[in-house]
Amino acid sequence: MNYLLTHEMSEYRTETEKLLFSLPLAGSAFRKVYYDPNLGRPSGIFVPSEDVVVNYGASDLETCERATHVMRKSFNEIRKMQVNGFYKDIELPDPTNSYSDIQEKYNELTGENVGDRYDQRHTLLEMQVNLDLPGFEDTVDGENTGIQLPYVVTIDYGSSTILSIRRNFYEDDKQKQRRSHFVHYQYLPGLGFYGFGLVHMIGGLAKSATSLLRQLVDSGTLSNLPGGLKSRGLRIKGDDTPIMPGEFRDVDVPGGAIKDNITFLPYKEPSQTLYSLLNTIVDEGRRFASISDMKVSDMNSQAPVGTTLALLERNMKVMSAVQARLHASMKKEFEILVGIIKDFGNPSYPYDTDEEEDIKSSDFDQRVDVLPVSDPNASTMAQRIMQYQAAFQLATSAPEMYDLRELHRQMLEVLGIENVDDIIPEEGDIPPVDPVSAVQNLINNKPVKAYEFQDHDAHIQTVAAAQDNPEIQAILGKTPNAPSILAAASAYVNEHLTMKFRDQVEQEMGIELPPLGEPLPADVEKRISELVAEAASRVTQKAMMQAEQERINEQMQDPLIQAKQAEIAIKEAEVQRKAQADAARLQLAAQKQQDQKELEERRISSQEQIAGANIGQKIASDLLDSNLQNKKQAAKEFKEGVDIAKDMVKDINTND
Repeated sequence: MNYLLTHEMSEYRTETEKLLFSLPLAGSAFRKVYYDPNLGRPSGIFVPSEDVVVNYGASDLETCERATHVMRKSFNEIRKMQVNGFYKDIELPDPTNSYSDIQEKYNELTGENVGDRYDQRHTLLEMQVNLDLPGFEDTVDGENTGIQLPYVVTIDYGSSTILSIRRNFYEDDKQKQRRSHFVHYQYLPGLGFYGFGLVHMIGGLAKSATSLLRQLVDSGTLSNLPGGLKSRGLRIKGDDTPIMPGEFRDVDVPGGAIKDNITFLPYKEPSQTLYSLLNTIVDEGRRFASISDMKVSDMNSQAPVGTTLALLERNMKVMSAVQARLHASMKKEFEILVGIIKDFGNPSYPYDTDEEEDIKSSDFDQRVDVLPVSDPNASTMAQRIMQYQAAFQLATSAPEMYDLRELHRQMLEVLGIENVDDIIPEEGDIPPVDPVSAVQNLINNKPVKAYEFQDHDAHIQTVAAAQDNPEIQAILGKTPNAPSILAAASAYVNEHLTMKFRDQVEQEMGIELPPLGEPLPADVEKRISELVAEAASRVTQKAMMQAEQERINEQMQDPLIQAKQAEIAIKEAEVQRKAQADAARLQLAAQKQQDQKELEERRISSQEQIAGANIGQKIASDLLDSNLQNKKQAAKEFKEGVDIAKDMVKDINTND
């Protein structure tokens, strides 16, 4: 289909340019896509809006009751169609002049002579209408429904002779939907069927601007070549034709000076007020149509790309909407063309194809949609370039997240650069180089690539040493491509770091990992992931221990750190000495306290012994006194007992 549009349909590009030129002026333009029996191939022609007559209250071509295409064909073209059986083979009268007021204006604009307007072409009216033809009625269960069916009727306008009546729906279509042959392109949606163009939207402003411009031109002309009055007696030898620049003529002056006999009319210079008003009207028209110019000098050169892109999008918002409508119409046009290819056979294709890639009618059925894939929101190359520049700014801030090679390739394709593969070769085409050559390629903006079999430590150390080299730093400081060079170097080092880590994990595991990009079964991938995770943890721990040891070793070798360590050692010794002295003082104080405690304990013990002796003595004295008292009491009681006994004996004796 692409070959058909660009090669076989030779009129397609020219007709498209005519359509796009007429569209912003008239507001509506039409494309007729049909199968031309004279050419034996599909054809797509531009039809101006004045040649497609549709009721202004209709919504679109698919639902309107009647759409008429005003065609102009020569006798020979009509005769070919009659011989092919497309038109009825009848004799037509001579064509009549049927030029409209619009065609008259076109002839005036193009400079066509009015006497040559009659070009012996017939005016044909091809109408897409709904008819209920006798003998071809719409029926349901044998009953006429009275529904009008879509047909295409072609009539000769001059003689009102019907040339053809053709069914305009597929025979197997139960719904009998009208087939589309026209595509309506609109610049701006109108209030009815036809769209609005710049003539409708800013026609008044354009007319005013034209009037002002003519006044300024006339004023400048009269000011530069003024007219005036001369005395009747003043005679110029030869004739009175205007004097050319640098020409001198002889004159007869009746009396006095020449300036006294000639007076110029007071023509003014072009008015600045009219010029300012003209600029204002032009700016208003451009602002209304969103086609105002954006000067580079008016923009801030330090402004971010996103700001510039936003300004471009704001100025192109109306054009972006127009582009979106063009895309929708082009989609319909491709659908019609695909249907024509399907109905009338395979297009010819002169190039060789594989056996399984033969062009078949089934390739153009409804299984595959043919759509325009360009972005209607980026209608200009400047917008697309600004978008990629914004992407480049983001990539500079985080180069590890972007595929800079692919980004550059797409940028070159947008710029229309040919042989992109030669400028930016594929990664597989980049040969391996030694570390020094890699540094040279990076500085010279040549592509480099890391490979698994290379000495990764050597490449990393070489690139790091080059970055720390003062001479190279001075060179990069003067190079405008320094950010891209540093980004490429960082990406190159990252490639080697990841490959080195892969080698370390393989050494830790004791086995080789599958090649990069090789698909693995789910169970194998899961098992390898477990082993890799464990090995990666051990590698990371070893790397951390090694890094810590290297840090300690580096600190030990630093003279400043060594002096600091000596100072710390002296301070630690002083602190230790003070601690020992404090410990000795504490021990002595503790010993004194212990001695005092023992003396106090001895004193307390002796006092307790004395107190115990006194208590024992007192107790003994008390016991002795108690014994003496008890003895006295016992003796007294004994004596009393003896006295009682004596009295009892005495009483007994008395009684006896």
